[in-house]
Amino acid sequence: METKLHIEPIQNWPIYKGRPLLISGPCSAETEEQVMQTAFQLAKLNKVDVFRAGIWKPRTRPNAFEGVGSEGLKWLKQVKQETGLPTGTEVATQKHVYEALKFGIDVLWIGARTSANPFAMQEIAEALKGVDTMVFVKNPVNPDLELWIGAIERLNSAGIKYIGAIHRGFSAYEKTAYRNQPKWQIPIELRLRIPEMPLLCDPSHIGGKRDFLFDIAQKAMDLNYDGLMLESHISPDKAWSDKNQQVTPDALLNLLDKLILRQPLSSDSKFLDILGELRGQIDMFDDQLIDLIEQRMNVAETIGKYKKDNNITILQNQRWEEIIRKVATKGLSKGLSHEFIDQMFKAIHQESINHQLKVMNTVNAGK
Repeated sequence: METKLHIEPIQNWPIYKGRPLLISGPCSAETEEQVMQTAFQLAKLNKVDVFRAGIWKPRTRPNAFEGVGSEGLKWLKQVKQETGLPTGTEVATQKHVYEALKFGIDVLWIGARTSANPFAMQEIAEALKGVDTMVFVKNPVNPDLELWIGAIERLNSAGIKYIGAIHRGFSAYEKTAYRNQPKWQIPIELRLRIPEMPLLCDPSHIGGKRDFLFDIAQKAMDLNYDGLMLESHISPDKAWSDKNQQVTPDALLNLLDKLILRQPLSSDSKFLDILGELRGQIDMFDDQLIDLIEQRMNVAETIGKYKKDNNITILQNQRWEEIIRKVATKGLSKGLSHEFIDQMFKAIHQESINHQLKVMNTVNAGK
């Protein structure tokens, strides 16, 4: 179901020159020299649409570098004057909004911690009323699509029409290769809900390491994202924050030159005929999957009846662990990822429990 909002498509944005829209610059503005040198090098690439730099940095732990504050806004203003690049920074409070607008910042974005807080989002929306500016909303730290959409709706209700989303990945307790888990299905669902809204990917915060940036950026392009936010620093290894995920301007250019940009549509009749035939096969398999799941649930209900008659609990941990081990092994042998098998069978297991609960709590007629 689509969420109806009044949002300008990316083709109408003042900063848009073509796909991919690229926002790049250092994680943090550290010194005037660092900001200006990075900006000049990025401007020479003729690839960057917006120069970004963090002015206020919300850090997980105290006593870490939390940004230079409003002093850095003067440097961003200078970047725009001397390179012609539009500028962008993150805002997390009403004061940040007022300060950024005072210095002519072109693009604002809301960070993951802030977008997860409806109170903070409402205050920022109030501060932006009557302002014709461009705002991106990063996904909340937790994988909650409704919370993400809610943050976007608050801005749109304040009259902001230039609103985009940035997919920066989701925090997880367990350690993974990536800094933040991509959970690609969530931004895909966001695009289905708000198809006209620009969608960018932030490989820097998803990957957390330079080695992952290209693969994440390429996947985002393959999924038809509108653009990328990639952190670039003249001396990444000396950066005051998030040094492992930043690249030099030259390395950024190399990454961009390797990207393959595919088209979302084709008018080739042969291609369309083959695609239509293959999609017909997919539809057939989907129907068969639904029928098989229905049959599995029928068996689960029968098991529920036996458990009820014998006063046995629904959840049987040993049996569930046995199923997961078996399907994980078989799934891997079929080329299916452990994550997919785990998620799919957890969903099936939960639905089986729901069916058995319904059986357990049904009062037999005549009793």
